[in-house]
Amino acid sequence: MHDELVDHLTRSTPLNRGEALRVVQDVLAYFDETTEEYVRRRHRELQAQGLVNATIFERVKAELAYRAVAPPELTLRQLRRIVYG
Repeated sequence: MHDELVDHLTRSTPLNRGEALRVVQDVLAYFDETTEEYVRRRHRELQAQGLVNATIFERVKAELAYRAVAPPELTLRQLRRIVYG
């Protein structure tokens, strides 16, 4: 899967083929995350850092615009509903 990309990484970095394949798979899995999964994961991560919800939801809202395929802009209320139902 994605042999051309794996080949490029082995030529342009010190990674061997197995390492390059793992990197590609990790990156694809990261970007395969749904918006809801991303919001929940980032909420947990930022909460574990001691941030409060007001700060967390503002940060997550800003981060969503930089996803590989940015979802439609979500309101702070929509983000809270993703996390808390």
